[in-house]
Amino acid sequence: MPAPRGSRLSRVLADIGPLRDHPDFRRLWFGNTVSYVGQQMTAMAVSLQVYAITGSSFHVGLVGLFSLVPLIAFGLYGGAIADVVDRRRLGLITSVALTLLSLALAVVAIADVRSVTLLYGIVALQAVFFAMNSPARSSMIPRLLPPEQLPAANALASLAGGVGQMAGPMLGGVFVGFWGYQAAYLIDVAAFTASLYAMWRLPAMLPETVLAGRAGKGAADGAEGPDRDQGGEVDGAKEAVARRRPSVIEGLRYLAARPNLRTTFISDLAAMVLAQPRVLFPAVAVIWFAGDSSTVGLLAAAPAVGALLGSVFSGWLGRVNRQGLAVLIAIGSWGAAVAVFGLTRDLWLGLLFLALAGCADTVSMVFRNTMLQAAAPDDMRGRLQGVFLVVVVGGPRLGDFLAGSTADLFTPTVALVGGGLACILAITLVGVFQRGFSRYDARHPIA
Repeated sequence: MPAPRGSRLSRVLADIGPLRDHPDFRRLWFGNTVSYVGQQMTAMAVSLQVYAITGSSFHVGLVGLFSLVPLIAFGLYGGAIADVVDRRRLGLITSVALTLLSLALAVVAIADVRSVTLLYGIVALQAVFFAMNSPARSSMIPRLLPPEQLPAANALASLAGGVGQMAGPMLGGVFVGFWGYQAAYLIDVAAFTASLYAMWRLPAMLPETVLAGRAGKGAADGAEGPDRDQGGEVDGAKEAVARRRPSVIEGLRYLAARPNLRTTFISDLAAMVLAQPRVLFPAVAVIWFAGDSSTVGLLAAAPAVGALLGSVFSGWLGRVNRQGLAVLIAIGSWGAAVAVFGLTRDLWLGLLFLALAGCADTVSMVFRNTMLQAAAPDDMRGRLQGVFLVVVVGGPRLGDFLAGSTADLFTPTVALVGGGLACILAITLVGVFQRGFSRYDARHPIA
């Protein structure tokens, strides 16, 4: 007898088990989703405000630069801090700081202070605190959920990100148009309360090395005679580990010695650096499709729509155990979709392949993040999430530079087709030389 249609559909749609079964994760996911929409509203409002003050697209572009540099500089250090302190407290402190910075933007707008330097400074501080906040939040997830639910949790996080990226800028533009810049900023302040509430309700998230040290201290305090002395020595060693300063270098050394985790970053760079199409959208909209700014908007939205659909129909991801192989296939699919987009001259067909690329990127992201969370020890998760943040932020920027330079030297077609084929070649070589990665099994995670 065939399975009921509803049950088949539920196996395809996003698995909401983590939201249904774990209240702490549910609150954290909802808070992150709401606050991310607010952050995207603020990002749009800042760009509009800078343009209104300067009338210069160059100055608007500098907003991204003032965000990028602190994110890269502090992403690694923020992850290191998250590995030696209470992650809940770190998340709370940085979320409060981000809330106050959004409030500062609202005050600047209400007071009609026309200073782009002040706006750049606030944006840079936002990036600093976000770089400290993101690794702490991400490294909490494996402590809130069983390992088998991590793929579903990461797919839900991708879904939230897609909603934020699509709804945030649109709502930001609407609120700015009707009620001014301060409206977007004040709504962002209100949105942060959801994240603050979720963090407040979480239990303490001390790294496991600290918890082990405290357990050792308690055992030593209960001992007597020679055993007490020996326990004190062991406890002293554990306390020394627990009190160590946050070390970025230690995290990088750990990553260098773990081929599977290292390959998750190499594979993502192969996609984001070699086959990044977004910087070419303005050129191809005019040259290939005889379009205008609305065509550019469609091209830019297509990968996001594909990523969102990939998250919505992600129920099958939790049944995949060969996650390394899935990453290789997904990134190869990204490269193929970008290459075919470079050959098509039909707008709707091009949008379809860009959407397929976005869907493949979601699959890759879900499994790469799951591998980082499941295979890494707790006292390294913050640092690895910091590296993840740097790669996710910096890789596409390098890809923009490479694609733009190639298009100027040759043509957009060469940049897109060549980049897609280079991505396929690179990820094939990764699979050949890192065979352990393609054999990675989620049931027995090995870093």
